[in-house]
Amino acid sequence: MGVSFWSFADPLRPAVLPLSLWLALAIDRLCGEPPARFHPVVWMGHALAWAGARVAPLAGAVHLERRLKVFWHAAIYWCALAAMVVGAAWALQTACFRAPPWATVLGLALCLKPLMAWRMLRTEVLAVEAALAESLEAGRERLSRLVSRDVAQLTETQVRESAIASLAENLNDSVVAPLFWFALAGLPGAALYRFANTADAMWGYPGERNGRHWAWAGKWAARADDVLSWLPARLTAWLLWPRGQGAALRHAARLTPSPNGGWPMGAMALRLGVRLGKPGVYMLNATGREAHTTDVHRAVALCGRAVWQGALLLTLGMLAWPVALAVWP
Repeated sequence: MGVSFWSFADPLRPAVLPLSLWLALAIDRLCGEPPARFHPVVWMGHALAWAGARVAPLAGAVHLERRLKVFWHAAIYWCALAAMVVGAAWALQTACFRAPPWATVLGLALCLKPLMAWRMLRTEVLAVEAALAESLEAGRERLSRLVSRDVAQLTETQVRESAIASLAENLNDSVVAPLFWFALAGLPGAALYRFANTADAMWGYPGERNGRHWAWAGKWAARADDVLSWLPARLTAWLLWPRGQGAALRHAARLTPSPNGGWPMGAMALRLGVRLGKPGVYMLNATGREAHTTDVHRAVALCGRAVWQGALLLTLGMLAWPVALAVWP
């Protein structure tokens, strides 16, 4: 078998990526996450932490004339690290395609699995609800593992709302978007997306963190993630979408600071009929009811169906692509 990703001369080639995608989902379901020392997203985080200490100025040290310098310095580091990630993923994919078909599928699936994490997301959200059954403080503590916001003053309802909103947003970030980019551009696409999303989480939030100022150092990372998440976020919303509420969903999507996060969160709020908000920032489906325990379990079930429906949709797209090339005049 040749190594050209876009060559479909081998009749088995069109099925390799779809089979790899489904096998990666099966591995995720059965095994969960690999150990941290072997996890590529953890490696990305270490690299971004190292670079972040070099691009983000100390708090209070950013002057007007230095802002563009900080921005471009961070952008260069981001692009250099992204090139390394894509290059490594391309090398792995090329090596996989040199193997027999069964080994190609297995190799790609093992490489793809760490770039998506449905089982871990599901487990963490259900763990928040289980902790809330013990005490509000336990629920807050468990939620802090899912969200970056201050959870100390959240009520029980707000903790539950935050868990459901995080589930919807991370359904895109941790599952649908990596699979979307894998279907579109193979392992390098999935790896680039996961890098961009990790960089946004570590660099993209403006303000001061760990004694450094990120307003300008994180702008490139935030915009890159916005661009790469644009289509997958809307696909995720479509998979969750209560049909007939398009206008309400578009309104909800405009309420969040993120151009993408409001789509899956708004779709989830409307589908469940509940309010989902971040105190002092936004409230989605403000006329909805308070979220209850059963809503968390309903949300997890809805997301589970969305994962398999999304995988099926992407599979059809991957199988249709070589057919379209073959019949194109």
